[in-house]
Amino acid sequence: MPATESLAAHFEALHAERVASWTPEALAGNIAQRRDLLARFDPAATAQVGDRLAPAALIDSAGSALSLEALTAQGPAVLIFFRYAGCPACNIALPYYDRRLRPALDAAGIPLVAISPQLPERLAEIRTRHALGFPVASDPDNRLAKRLGITFVPGLTPDPPPPGWIGEITGTGNWDLPQPTVVILDQDRTIRFIDVRPDWLARTEAPEILAALERIGRKVAA
Repeated sequence: MPATESLAAHFEALHAERVASWTPEALAGNIAQRRDLLARFDPAATAQVGDRLAPAALIDSAGSALSLEALTAQGPAVLIFFRYAGCPACNIALPYYDRRLRPALDAAGIPLVAISPQLPERLAEIRTRHALGFPVASDPDNRLAKRLGITFVPGLTPDPPPPGWIGEITGTGNWDLPQPTVVILDQDRTIRFIDVRPDWLARTEAPEILAALERIGRKVAA
């Protein structure tokens, strides 16, 4: 991959592929949902830099406990919230972070973890598929995501839900998903950086995360 690799370019290619292969109705629906999420997004409703998070328990894809306290025990940690293992955009974003972010964080001793509400046994799929070098963890019932104020539900939630609906895919039994978000926590679980992207085809680039770490005094070689 070129040194200038970006998520934006990958997502532009994904959208172009959909323009070429999807029906006009399916494409219009996808675009409309993303626009609706952007229109409904209120940055003031999410957690802010300076907020301190209470202790929280996650479950990694192997079923082991993983806590915020453990992640931040030695210093800052980077949390990447994503939707679910089968999400096409997430299958672009997580490998990108593994290539462009994880090696620098590993060298600096900064933990990186990707987080979704999906059940742990279903999350193992995305980590295995891409041989990710960082943990992928379940946030049961979106508890941490809700504290951060980053969850959303689609604009239309039919009852009864159709086969293959989000709650069935994630195993949660509800429509809630986290908006793609990157959070940097300091050693006392204080938020030092948070970037919430309601449009799932626009996500935080690796250089932005490295620059945020540098601003808090953790220079990381790219």
